[in-house]
This record gives sequence, structure tokens and C-alpha cells, in this order.
Amino acid sequence: MEQTKRPFWKREPVLCIAAVCAAASMALNPPSAAYLNYIDWRVLTLLFCLMAVVAGLQECGVFAVLAQRLLAGERRMRFVTLALVLLPFFVSMLVTNDVALITFVPFAVLVLGLIGRMERLIYVVVLQTIAANLGSMATPVGNPQNLYIYANYELSAGQFFSAMLPLTLVSLVGLTVACLCVKPEGIRVTFAEKAEIRSPGHLILMILLFVLCLLSVFRVLPYPALLPVVLAGMLIFDRSLFRKVDYGLLATFFCFFLFAGNVGACGPVREVLTRIMEKNTALASGVSSQIISNVPAAVLLSGFTTDWHGLLLGTNIGGLGTPIASLASLISLKAYLKSPGARLGRYLLVFTVANVVALAVLVGSVALMGLIPA
Repeated sequence: MEQTKRPFWKREPVLCIAAVCAAASMALNPPSAAYLNYIDWRVLTLLFCLMAVVAGLQECGVFAVLAQRLLAGERRMRFVTLALVLLPFFVSMLVTNDVALITFVPFAVLVLGLIGRMERLIYVVVLQTIAANLGSMATPVGNPQNLYIYANYELSAGQFFSAMLPLTLVSLVGLTVACLCVKPEGIRVTFAEKAEIRSPGHLILMILLFVLCLLSVFRVLPYPALLPVVLAGMLIFDRSLFRKVDYGLLATFFCFFLFAGNVGACGPVREVLTRIMEKNTALASGVSSQIISNVPAAVLLSGFTTDWHGLLLGTNIGGLGTPIASLASLISLKAYLKSPGARLGRYLLVFTVANVVALAVLVGSVALMGLIPA
């Protein structure tokens, strides 16, 4: 109820900014049939299908079952911390960083409450947030900007994974070290209710649809063939999934496609932005991500550079830093603030310090490994 009372601009601030930008850009290039060419229909279709199918997987309870089986019983606190953090790291590779955080941050609150270790909640939630943002960079479907860049530049699987695998491994090592820096005490984790798979038949259907989505992402299955299959599955077996798609994100992409297309059609403006991107694409996209978040940065700046590598690294590493650098980070913050005794100031302090350290480690790794040509 509280959510519905909030003004639309507070519920969808990025969409509102994107809509204003799109409307203002029409002064540079009046509406015409060319606008249709600005929209990347493949990206919008894949986003819609993935969001619907992942929502279906979440409904089946598969993530809760996985988490409980990992944590239930006699454990060490280091193992519990590691499991709570690496679950969103690996799961985000397949179901996006925001879905991973929506699932596992409340789960962390539950687990730490059950074992009486709520004083560790801020540390764990901050690490979960970083883990989801870094794990999601490993695959084209891990986050929206990866899906967009992969489709927009028509990358091959080899190009994408060779660019992102080194940083993913560095991230995994760093997160593991951070998780082990806790007191090695023994604890017992018990759950009042055992999580179970709901509707195995529904789960099988969602898995099959998810496989089709992946085949479409990797261009094995044409996206126009994917859409009717997913729509049919939703209409016949679970119409509630239509309400769980993030239409605000789809509309945000649509508006930024229009904005980027109109700006790109304006010669003088395009020339200035192209010169900026030519100097250092990764730096420009990383800094932009801190201000407007990494998804809009990827869509906006892609029209002014052919350096997909720098854009990919910049927007993914740029997801660290400020709370709005990756909008998924706000999901963790909202979930934490609902927990008993939440302390906003302390959370933001730990979040900032941890993100600065992670950002420094990844930027240093990029420099040491020479991932971006000079």
C-alpha cells in the first residue's frame, strides 16, 4: 500500500529522467519515421522474456530451496557468511543482479536473525550487493547493460567471456577473502519451515523457457520466434507473470534509445561526445555510471563509440561506487532498512568504504592485466 501512495517520479526516477531527456531531444531532431530505427527491439524483447521467465522461476521456490540446503545444520560463521555472499554472486549470472538481491538479502536478514548475529547484517548485505553486481558481469544475461552491449555490438560468446572472465575471477577471490575475515565461531542454523519446490511442472516449463531465452541471447534462436513462445506459456500457464515484469525498465530503455538516436542525429553534439569517448571509453562510461547508473550510461554512450570493450568494462566496474551506480544496490538498501534496528548512516559508511576498496581492486586489476589497450 505504501508503494502505491508514493508519487510516480519517486517510484521510477530513472524512467522520468529518461522520458524528459527523450522529450527534450526531439528539439534536435523532430519526430519522424526514423525514430523506429532508434529502438533496439531485440534487446527489449529479450529483456521482457527474461524478466517474465525469471519471475516464474522465483515463484517456484527454487532459490529458497537452494539456500536452505546450503545453510541448514551445524556451520561455521565463516561458511555462513561465504554462502550468503556467494549465492547472489553465482545466481546473478543467470537471473540478473536485482533478482538475486531481491531473493537473498531478505534471506540473509532471516538467517542472521535466527542465529542471533544481526550485528553482522550490514557487512553481509553490503558484500551481497557487491557480489551481485560483480557476479552479474560474468554473462550477457547477468544484467541489462550486458545484454544490451552484447546485442548492440553483435558480440560473440568468445569476445564477451574473454573480456569479463578475468575480472570475474578477481572478484570471486576478493569476495572470498572478505567473507573469511570474520570470527571463526560455530553456529547452528535451523528454519521454522522447510522450503520446497512449488509446482514441479511449472518449474520444468520455466526452465525450458529459460533455455530458449539463452539460445536467443546467443543468436541460436531468432528473437521473433522466442516472444510468441514465452507469451503463450504465460497466457496458458501463469498470467500473473505479466504483472511481475519490470515495465519501468523497458520504458527506460525505450526512452534512452530515442534520446541517443536524436542526439546521434545532431552532428555537432555527436562530434563532441564522440571525442570524449575516444579519449577513454572505459573511464567516461565508469564516471557516467556513478551519476546516471550503468544501464542508462551503456545505452546513451554506445551511440558514440565502437569501443565495446571499454564500454563493457566501464559500465560493469562502474556499477561499484555510489548507491545509484547500479540501481540494484538500492534494492539492498531498501531491504536492509526494513530490518529491525536498521542504521542508515552506518550502512552508507560501510557501503561506501567497501565499494571504494572493490573499485580500487578492479581498476588496479584492469591496469595490471592490460585489459584495456593504451
